[in-house]
Amino acid sequence: MKAKHHSVSYFDMQFITSSISTTLVLLLLGLVVFFVLAAHNLSIYVKENINFSILISDDMKEADILKLQKKLDKEDFVKKTEYISKKQALREQTEAMGTDPQEFLGYNPFIASIEIKLNSDYANSDSIAKIENLIKKNTNIQEVLYQKDLIDAINDNIRNISLMLLGLAVMLTFISFALINNTIRLAIYSKRFLIHTMKLVGASWSFIRRPFLRRNFWIGVLSGVIADGILWGAAYWLVSNEPELIRVITPNVMVLVSASVLVFGVLITWLCALLSINRYLRMKASTLYYI
Repeated sequence: MKAKHHSVSYFDMQFITSSISTTLVLLLLGLVVFFVLAAHNLSIYVKENINFSILISDDMKEADILKLQKKLDKEDFVKKTEYISKKQALREQTEAMGTDPQEFLGYNPFIASIEIKLNSDYANSDSIAKIENLIKKNTNIQEVLYQKDLIDAINDNIRNISLMLLGLAVMLTFISFALINNTIRLAIYSKRFLIHTMKLVGASWSFIRRPFLRRNFWIGVLSGVIADGILWGAAYWLVSNEPELIRVITPNVMVLVSASVLVFGVLITWLCALLSINRYLRMKASTLYYI
């Protein structure tokens, strides 16, 4: 029993090296999960910052325009609206161009408008076309402006990037499993004769498995916690240097990444240990010398 306890002790060099190897693999996997979730938030952020302009006839009174704005604010497809009056449009263009168009034209050439930012679910050409038809039922609406090509390009790029990240996540999951499995198999390989000796003295399979499974469970926990700490530190550094990233690197994203890394780390180390131990438990003594 002393030999068993010593051979499957927790904080030996083999435990440390296994933990380091597993941490590096989990860190890589955590980065992929992070990029997948952050890309989703980034796509929402980009879509909700696409402008959709409603140009309003000069015949419409400002009070009626404000009523229209309030009505639009209640629509499901609207995230935010901004009313830009003729005077405000003139002032903004004057500041941008450095000259006042009203001085040489003799009148204000700009018209009032309502700028709309859509909810991300409606930021596509099909939905916008329906919204345009709905808005144009008001006869005081001169025109609805949006960049269809830009919206289509954004949605296509987001779709392609999401598929690429999903494929990368699946591939790295299998690679991570293989790397961690090899690390654990090598660790248990060195104990194969000890496992056989315990079988000879009558120890049950569950009794033999227990210390190995417990050891690898804690390797998974420790590796997951270290990997999560590194990821949280990196996220904090990014947000500290660029506060706007908090819209993409949200606490919810980091919690999901942390949970994924920790759960995967524990499950994969425990499962790989179980498979490896069962392999040696089934082997005959003669076979142990030839593997």
